[in-house]
Amino acid sequence: MKITRALAGLALTTAFVALAPLAAQAASATSWGPYYAPGSKAKAVGTLDALGEDHADIPTADVVKISGKVYDLTRSSSTCGWAVFRITYRDAGGNLPFTHRSFRDCSYGTPLKFSFTRGDVYQVELKVCAEGKAAKPSLNCLYAGTWKTLYLSK
Repeated sequence: MKITRALAGLALTTAFVALAPLAAQAASATSWGPYYAPGSKAKAVGTLDALGEDHADIPTADVVKISGKVYDLTRSSSTCGWAVFRITYRDAGGNLPFTHRSFRDCSYGTPLKFSFTRGDVYQVELKVCAEGKAAKPSLNCLYAGTWKTLYLSK
């Protein structure tokens, strides 16, 4: 009986030690938001999970996963809420270019869910805008005002 209990205890300890790193990775997701567009006409909220930070000359995260929701808070059918992300990443030459990733919700009362991943990420910034229906955010949305930093590799 004592041997069985000892083996059961050892098995539980081994399982706990094996799963502890996975639990630490899963618990590393951080919440962001809510962030609002000027005039509180749109809102975005979500989580960001950065895995495998590389502290080379230019530190980056191996993978960043961003999930969330964007809300259109206007009652106008011609206005949409935008969540625009500016992702700065390390390219093969060691440079730090950036790209945009945008999500649009034009349905008041029904948020749009989104989720995406990106590799070799140095910085993630967010801007929330409310503007007319369009295929992409306006230059005013992209370049006026300030970006909110969600993640910066250290």
